[in-house]
Amino acid sequence: MAMKLLSGDTPLVCELALRPLALVFWSILGARALDNGLARTPTMGWLHWERFMCNLDCQEEPDACISEQLFMQMAELMVSDGWRDAGYEYLCIDDCWMAPERDSKGRLQADPKRFPSGIKHLANYVHSKGLKLGIYADVGKKTCAGFPGSFGSYDIDAQTFADWGIDLLKFDGCHCDSVVSLANGYKYMSLALNRTGRSIVYSCEWPLYLRPFHKPNYTDIQYYCNHWRNFDDVYDSWESIKSILAWTVTHQKDIVEVAGPGGWNDPDMLVIGNFGLSWDQQVTQMALWAIMAAPLLMSNDLRQISSQAKALLQNEDVIAINQDPLGKQGYCFRKENEIEVWERPLSNLAWAVAVRNLQEIGGPRFYTIQISSLGRGLACNPGCIITQILPEKVHLGFYEWPLTLKTRINPSACPTGVNHYNW
Repeated sequence: MAMKLLSGDTPLVCELALRPLALVFWSILGARALDNGLARTPTMGWLHWERFMCNLDCQEEPDACISEQLFMQMAELMVSDGWRDAGYEYLCIDDCWMAPERDSKGRLQADPKRFPSGIKHLANYVHSKGLKLGIYADVGKKTCAGFPGSFGSYDIDAQTFADWGIDLLKFDGCHCDSVVSLANGYKYMSLALNRTGRSIVYSCEWPLYLRPFHKPNYTDIQYYCNHWRNFDDVYDSWESIKSILAWTVTHQKDIVEVAGPGGWNDPDMLVIGNFGLSWDQQVTQMALWAIMAAPLLMSNDLRQISSQAKALLQNEDVIAINQDPLGKQGYCFRKENEIEVWERPLSNLAWAVAVRNLQEIGGPRFYTIQISSLGRGLACNPGCIITQILPEKVHLGFYEWPLTLKTRINPSACPTGVNHYNW
């Protein structure tokens, strides 16, 4: 067997190969997802919220306010700087794009000062660049920022988005008066979008708002949504990333097997290239979002991003893990001595593995992995070729099943690698 491994002084991600029997075992765990033909692999793109939030002051901050100028500039950069070619296809508007009131026909409308040309014009521009446009609305009576919600207007809003040429809807869950209204609203909007005849990826926050009241029914959620948020908003901080990962590990028995082509767990945006994470922490987020088969929606300023962060976000080997067509979400299978080991089954009899150092005091630590433990004990039987992918690509060579692999991991880091079968 050959193995491709991501390892080093940051999260370790590896790809391992399985024997045919093991591949069959994994293939029977497939999830039933929204059958609209979309999001067969996790959605990739750019979303404004974490970096630009609800900045409405275009006079004082013309380069940072939520306006058509911001999205047109990002669209241009997504093409010129290689983001589109790397797979980042969706340019997504979050909250605060709307005018305070609907128009005379009851339709949502963009703020006329900040989006003077309208959303349809912006969609046409984005499409001319070979990209797709996402937009934001809310299942309740108001959006989280207080703009008009879709409650009571699901059909007209869905048709408005289709008429504008929208390709993705992020549907938030603020200002909904009951759990029943929340569930019915998410279901109704899914059907309304499909009735328009336009292909629109449906991004839900249903389980996030449902969980405080009772356990989400993921059978329903995956039937109606293409991806879904489970936990709190991400912030540009290591504490935020850690809390998302901790929640995921705690609840992985509930969420891992419901993910698959057409429906994904969404741990929220990538904040790589901003201000709050060290380099090792940025590598950790990229590695584990790939292992988790998460949507890769960046929230950063592409006009100012460093070459190092850009290279990480555009790393073709990591993106290949994230976009693997087998569509199985990875999981944490071992936690000991402040070390986590994550793995994910991939197509072509391969596995990805990541090793995360939870310790945040002292220097780098060494961790030894039993090759025989990877891929549920099957990935490297009788042997595999391991390639480290992060923090840098290194061909580590052939490893037989009884051997061990020793890796060095910085504090809060997560080396990553991949293993491919080789006869």
